[in-house]
Amino acid sequence: MGEDSRLSRSTRQMIVDPAHEVFVSAISLWEVAIKSTRGLLRVDLAQLVEIVRAENFAELPVRFAHTLPLRGLTTIHRDPFDRLLIAQSIAENLRLVTGDKEILAYRGVAGFDPLPL
Repeated sequence: MGEDSRLSRSTRQMIVDPAHEVFVSAISLWEVAIKSTRGLLRVDLAQLVEIVRAENFAELPVRFAHTLPLRGLTTIHRDPFDRLLIAQSIAENLRLVTGDKEILAYRGVAGFDPLPL
C-alpha cells in the first residue's frame, strides 16, 4: 500500500500479483482504531479503509471458527490482537505477513506458516 521498504521484494511481488488474493483482517483495523483513540497512533481510519478497498484487498471478518485455534497456542505472545491473527491464519489456512518476532516464534505450530517481511 505504501511501498513499505521493510517488505522483501518477493513478498511485495506476491501482494501485487493479481493471482494472489490478499486479505486484511478486521482485527488489524480494530487494533489501529483502538491505538488511534488512545493517542498511540495517528491515522485516518476511514482513509485506511478506503485504501484497503482501493487496493482490492479482501476483508477478513472475525468468526467463531477463528477462536478455536487459540486453545492450542502457548503464551509466547500475550497480545490478544496478534494471537487472534495467528488463530485466524490457522483457521483460514492463510499466510500471515509479519515482522513481529513474537508472532514468528509460533512458526512450527500446526497450520501456521507465517511469511516474514
